[in-house]
Amino acid sequence: MPRKRASKLRHTPRGLATLGGHLRRTGGAISMEREERGMSRPPAMPAGLLETIREELGSEDAPFLRHLDEHLDLEWLPAGETRLGMTRFECNHNELYRRRRLKAPPGPVTIALNPVLSDDEALFAHTLAHELLHAAGLLDHDGLHAEIVKRVSPAPSLKESPVLRRLRQEVLSGLPEGQWICGSCGYAWERRRVTRPARCPKCARPFKAE
Repeated sequence: MPRKRASKLRHTPRGLATLGGHLRRTGGAISMEREERGMSRPPAMPAGLLETIREELGSEDAPFLRHLDEHLDLEWLPAGETRLGMTRFECNHNELYRRRRLKAPPGPVTIALNPVLSDDEALFAHTLAHELLHAAGLLDHDGLHAEIVKRVSPAPSLKESPVLRRLRQEVLSGLPEGQWICGSCGYAWERRRVTRPARCPKCARPFKAE
């Protein structure tokens, strides 16, 4: 019989779209500097995170939640990965939904996180919270999933996250131009944001590139 493929849920937090589509879209332009990190120990569960998620979820929404203490493992993603995190079930997609419907144990569940998160406590907690909801049985990215993550561990701002600041700078440095030039008055200024400016800071006219 052919071997059944494991079911994987891949994730880069949805609230970080201002970074030009996250790690997955920026691809090779972003250096994760993971080869020298030597992440020999698995990620640690932040104190109280799983308990907080339990308080937010019901058994109907998350039938696997009560099994996580026994079946869940945390690990780091390998070097070269561009995802912030992923959840892996050993059973295939159809079997996973069958077990969810029957409220049966999910079997072994692994959450793998990008080693770059080890330097960013807030983004680590946000990403792990997202993956824990998948592991608990919220398999789809719907409104309930997003709302619970927002309550439990909201996405950090650029100011709060060194990883997001570094990614933002790498996105900017990969752009073909290092400055904006107003097509109306010719004023040039340093490109500090990924998104296109609405108006020229000098003439205040709607921005159009020269």
